[in-house]
Amino acid sequence: MKYRCGSDNYVLEKNKMSNIADEIIKTIKYAIDKKTINCDRTYQSVIKRITSQGYVVLDQSGNERTVGCCIPGLELKAGQRIWVKEPMGDLRHLHIVGVA
Repeated sequence: MKYRCGSDNYVLEKNKMSNIADEIIKTIKYAIDKKTINCDRTYQSVIKRITSQGYVVLDQSGNERTVGCCIPGLELKAGQRIWVKEPMGDLRHLHIVGVA
């Protein structure tokens, strides 16, 4: 069915699409705010120091975390920039995945 720009049907269809889009955006915002959507996050960090338990790095909020490295045979140093992965938003499993 064709709609003319000035017709009432065109305006009604446009309002329906706008309402659907608004509802989708509200649902996505709600899921993110309530952390019901979990996904892997990968971001740059820096090695603060090295301990016997692993590498001390900064997470996205600036807190220090002791993590392991998943790259075999890689030698890292304090002050080195690295990539860390936070699987499914779980900081307990944060680990180094690359060198920046």
